[in-house]
Amino acid sequence: MTSTAQFETQTKVLIDDLKSVCASYGLGNDGNEFKIITQVFLYKFLNDKYVYELKQLEPALAKAEDFDAALKKYSDDDLELLSMQISVNTARIAPKNFLSRLFEQQNQPKFAEIFDQTLMDVAKANSDIFSVLTQGGEKIVLFENLSKYVSDNRDAFCKALVNKLVGFSFEHIFTQKFDFFATIFEYLIKDYNSNSGGKYAEYFTPHAVAKIMAACLVPEQNVNNVTCYDPSAGSGTLLMNLAHAIGEDKCTIYSQDISQKSSALLRLNLILNNLVHSIQNIIQGNTILTPYHKQENGQLEKFDYIVSNPPFKLDFSDYSADLDSKANKERFFAGIPKVPAKKKESMAIYLLFIQHIMHSLSAKGKAAIVVPTGFITAQSGIDKKIRQKLVKEKMLAGVVSMPSNIFATTGTNVSILFLDKENNGDVVLIDASNLGTKVKEGKNQKTVLCEAEEQQIIDVFNAKEAKVDFSVVVSYDDIKAKNYSLSAGQYFEVKIDYSDITAKEFTIKMNEFEGKLKNLFAASKSLEKEIQENLKSLKYD
Repeated sequence: MTSTAQFETQTKVLIDDLKSVCASYGLGNDGNEFKIITQVFLYKFLNDKYVYELKQLEPALAKAEDFDAALKKYSDDDLELLSMQISVNTARIAPKNFLSRLFEQQNQPKFAEIFDQTLMDVAKANSDIFSVLTQGGEKIVLFENLSKYVSDNRDAFCKALVNKLVGFSFEHIFTQKFDFFATIFEYLIKDYNSNSGGKYAEYFTPHAVAKIMAACLVPEQNVNNVTCYDPSAGSGTLLMNLAHAIGEDKCTIYSQDISQKSSALLRLNLILNNLVHSIQNIIQGNTILTPYHKQENGQLEKFDYIVSNPPFKLDFSDYSADLDSKANKERFFAGIPKVPAKKKESMAIYLLFIQHIMHSLSAKGKAAIVVPTGFITAQSGIDKKIRQKLVKEKMLAGVVSMPSNIFATTGTNVSILFLDKENNGDVVLIDASNLGTKVKEGKNQKTVLCEAEEQQIIDVFNAKEAKVDFSVVVSYDDIKAKNYSLSAGQYFEVKIDYSDITAKEFTIKMNEFEGKLKNLFAASKSLEKEIQENLKSLKYD
């Protein structure tokens, strides 16, 4: 029997093979390569999932040596009846659009057109459930015309892709769980995990950060029918970890992100992790300027759990003035960062995301937000106003200050800010900056936490445990007294070791110190004299 490790290796080989085909046709590191790789991978996954579900329903198909030949014996009505019994999480694929039928037609003239039409037919048939919406209401369907990205030999290119796909099967992988698909997804997007020249947050938040955020937000799997939201979702790593901690069938995902690329990656992540029911809530658009998710009365939707790794700095000067409106007074209560005369790209957009998240929490809501560590101690401005409101309204759960370089692509030190609208008690502050092992990742240095260190942070946070030089448990009044600082280090006790001694022992010690000082001064004078003599000697020479 094939092991999980073998499944993982085989799946990674398929991904590498698809990338190799792209490289052979001049698309290696091309801006459109990720579209081809992710969409072809997804077509294969959905094809095999549908075939797998048919076999589960119909034993005769499962036993057939030639599945395609056996399926051809079924009438359209019989197939329709079978399809009606399949979960809505599974895309509907007409037999003519199966990968096996594509393989049969690979030597036909204009095969690239057949290939493209097949993917477009699957996208159209599943557009109601599998489409991502733009904030303007446009549907971004599953697939597009992929052969257009190749300038020459399109038939051969599409044929090469099909031949890589047909020799692999996902059918034995559908029983795998979150950890397996999280690993596969990370491998699939690793070459496309750029942050657009520094303008956007990473598409993939480090596993340790995502795990800690989810485990501290959901210490026990005893929640049901809750909503989860990320206003800057990227590829959805934080949301996937959160949904897994809650239970994928116990929550509904909502998100918004300005990037078309990250919205496509998030949809793929939802499909891999059995969260298809939430795709309809994935919105491509500008959360800060035009938040999409609203209640019937027009007010912003309120969510039970919010996670976010927002961009820290971004030039939003083009629409900054539009944010200063009556409608936004409550949402951006602490203010809107001013447009600097120089370096507009350094505008602190994360401050708007924090305020938006606070405004979007339900009455029992909890949130975890990645912030630059400077936010937790800033003594003026919007930063401090936000912290004052967190304390005043008793909606702070704690802060975990992470090691430097926990993100390989940024030198900014980060902390995780935890909010809890129901926390009227103490707040836990953790300084985890000394944990982790430094490793090289390409040209960058990265700090990696081991599993025991991750668990240490989670256990201490959830138990609200005070540990020497690691964590403190403080009241809201304590935070006020420290000028609203959320840095654990500012609350640590300064310990001075001392012991009682007699007057006689004190005199002896003082005499010892005096003797040592006399010797040091004498040595200093001797050395000074020797230097002067050497200088004279050099002068006469």
